[in-house]
Amino acid sequence: MNATTQMNDAILQVEHLSMKFGGLVAIGDLSFTARRGEITALIGPNGAGKTTVFNCITGFYKPSEGMITLNRADGSSYLLERLPNHEIPARAKVARTFQNIRLFSGMTLLENLLVAQHNKLMKASGYTVLGLFGFSGYRKASAESMELARHWLEKADLVDRADDPAGDLPYGAQRRLEIARAMCTGPELLCLDEPAAGLNPKESAALNELLMDIKNNTGTSILLIEHDMSVVMQISDHVVVLEYGRKISDGNPQSVRTDPRVIAAYLGVDDEEVETVLTEVGDEDVIEQLDIGPDAAHGPGTSSSYLAGPVTDTVGHSEGERVTVSKGASKAAQVDARANLPRKPSERATAKPTGKSSTAKPRGGRK
Repeated sequence: MNATTQMNDAILQVEHLSMKFGGLVAIGDLSFTARRGEITALIGPNGAGKTTVFNCITGFYKPSEGMITLNRADGSSYLLERLPNHEIPARAKVARTFQNIRLFSGMTLLENLLVAQHNKLMKASGYTVLGLFGFSGYRKASAESMELARHWLEKADLVDRADDPAGDLPYGAQRRLEIARAMCTGPELLCLDEPAAGLNPKESAALNELLMDIKNNTGTSILLIEHDMSVVMQISDHVVVLEYGRKISDGNPQSVRTDPRVIAAYLGVDDEEVETVLTEVGDEDVIEQLDIGPDAAHGPGTSSSYLAGPVTDTVGHSEGERVTVSKGASKAAQVDARANLPRKPSERATAKPTGKSSTAKPRGGRK
């Protein structure tokens, strides 16, 4: 596939994105591509900067550096960082859901989906009171809006509760309703922030079914943040992994799942436990990757910030501010450091997995 074909196949291109909050660099020199018609997952430990990336794409934040290009199916392209945030859904056709459900709980399910089509109905009314007089153009637009709302209620398996208040739905059903509401805006790119958070296995399966239906039958591409690896591995075509604001892996789910940097960063294991965890994953070939140098394409160079590049004891800022960073903060960087250590031929020949069990340690951090 040549470069021109790749560009035409990409619905979203993030290039050298950085987001700084004073002396804190939340995202540093991040680049990735989401392809049209695919589900791209953005994963990583808590505090990796995933939601910050979403906020930059959807206009809640204006990035400090970098470009975010949205390529629509009609051939038009938009630089999202230059658009006012209210024009991103209207012109670039990007829709979004949030970690916390944001439905109108006192309105019915049907009314929630009609609210999503407010702009279309207002345009049909001429932005006046013409709709009150039943003009034909408004009646037609209203009937189409009702039909679209019922269509997505059926897709979300909620049509039987169309007249119930949204606040009365179980948690998993509310998640599906929120996605259905986003789809009523007719997006070309649907951004979902942890849609499976708090769902039980049955609700997760229903969510997977809905997302696969969207992917296969609507032409809408999906970009999602998710911690539920069963969801990510089952439905994603492409996975991008972040740690401390930098990309540490980028590829298909299988290659990402067996990447030693991802295992170390996402599980948060100790240095001496990395090889043991790799053995327990069941792919001993991956252990040999610890002896390979880091891939420069998976992260920024040494000029990047302390959160987005190599971790050091202290980092100086242009205004004299110094931020102290603990050694070994980045587990992925530790794996890369181990790869650069020379090993004697005798050690390589005799090294065997210890087989001892290890317990993954959860990692916390900022959201």
